[in-house]
Amino acid sequence: MLTLHSRSLPAPRREALRSSLLATVTLLKNRRAADIAPSDIEDYVTLEWFEWNGGNLRLTDVGVNVCKQMTAGIS
Repeated sequence: MLTLHSRSLPAPRREALRSSLLATVTLLKNRRAADIAPSDIEDYVTLEWFEWNGGNLRLTDVGVNVCKQMTAGIS
């Protein structure tokens, strides 16, 4: 369920994050989360595409679905 807070990012910012999502996921998979800008992490969490789990950043089900849309070429 999306909350009002998760919808608070401006559309251009959401699109910028969406465009860089696959590269960001690659950084996480390669254990290079330190290379992700803290403001990006905060916004990905706001969008509920990532979450903190035991001190680790991980992709949520919503984030997985957005990645699938990106790889399938769905807008």
